[in-house]
Amino acid sequence: LRGMLAPLPFDVVVNCAALTAVDYCETHADEAMQVNTHAVRGLGEVCAEKGVRCIHVSTDYVFDGEKWEPYTEEDVPKPISVYGQSKRLGEIGLLESSESHLVVRVSWVFGPDRPSFIDQVLQRAAEQDHVDAIADKWAVPTYTRDAAQLMLPLLFDHPGGGVLHLCNTGSCTWQEYGQYALDCAASLGRKLKAKTVGPLKMAELSAFIARRPPYTVMSTARLAATIGHQPRPWQAAVEDYVRTLSNK
Repeated sequence: LRGMLAPLPFDVVVNCAALTAVDYCETHADEAMQVNTHAVRGLGEVCAEKGVRCIHVSTDYVFDGEKWEPYTEEDVPKPISVYGQSKRLGEIGLLESSESHLVVRVSWVFGPDRPSFIDQVLQRAAEQDHVDAIADKWAVPTYTRDAAQLMLPLLFDHPGGGVLHLCNTGSCTWQEYGQYALDCAASLGRKLKAKTVGPLKMAELSAFIARRPPYTVMSTARLAATIGHQPRPWQAAVEDYVRTLSNK
């Protein structure tokens, strides 16, 4: 990494690279630590040596999910999975390498170029009469296009380091998230066999290997104070994305 980046000229680095398969990380801890921890610290050190800011994308999975009210940046992370631990150690390594580096935490990411939960639930609803999703896990969806726009002023206009929660506003379960996507698709005339999303409990999903935090809704109050406005609600972002899918 050092050999690749040190000779290159750049003004800022935004690191979106990560090993994000939660169950895979649980059984491949060394690989997870290499990608999510050691590489991030190394990137932060190279940027610090060049006097360049690094913005690193992290996750809500650094929390244990037991707070049951929106997490702020002041809350102490307590990851409960290898994935969450590797991401938290990556945050620490980055921030220790320079006070100007910034960690932005996202959750339930969706958007173009990579299939997400929305794409999966719409496809299942188009092919099957019955669709289910987890109803006892809460977080906030993050639209990649919104995240990119929210991050723009953080590149140079707001040089302070530390941690920011960068997601859309509100909260929902996977079931509510999927149901809203189906409702948006139906209103746009998309043909669906399944009209509703049924409830599942996390305890029923025996295929899960890693523990999942049940509640990781994140507050964006600090982000809003930094850039001057709140992100829009997750429902508006989901509606926009579903419309782009319907226009294809």
